[in-house]
Amino acid sequence: MRALIMSLMLAMTPVAARADKLPDWIAGAWVERNGESWSEEFWSGPRGGILLGAARTGKGETLEFWEQTRIQIDPDGSIAFYASPKGARAARFAIESQSATEIVFADATHDYPQRIRYWRDGKLLKAEISKIDGSEKQAWSYAPMGE
Repeated sequence: MRALIMSLMLAMTPVAARADKLPDWIAGAWVERNGESWSEEFWSGPRGGILLGAARTGKGETLEFWEQTRIQIDPDGSIAFYASPKGARAARFAIESQSATEIVFADATHDYPQRIRYWRDGKLLKAEISKIDGSEKQAWSYAPMGE
């Protein structure tokens, strides 16, 4: 009987809540350059249920934006993305979907962004933010730093 109850509970649990695989393919130091403008992201490998990240953008020697990020397994077993722009209180984005080379997070109640998507395209790390309906898209194509 206990096994039946556990099976039913597991079947009723959303896939995201059962996620136990952090995106190890995001780890590394990444850069996008466009003329004098640049954007960098740094991601640790997964350890202890968390990946730690940092991002910064600028033009020339001027820093325009920075952010601390993390992707972690929350106490309920789900994976979530947390962003703390310029040291502000972290906003949480729940996992929406995940595959071997893509992960998407969303929070329709957040002002902007509402959706955050990362995926690999060969050796490139791609990133995109938007509203929940896909509008107001911003995208990055990061190469491994040093290449």
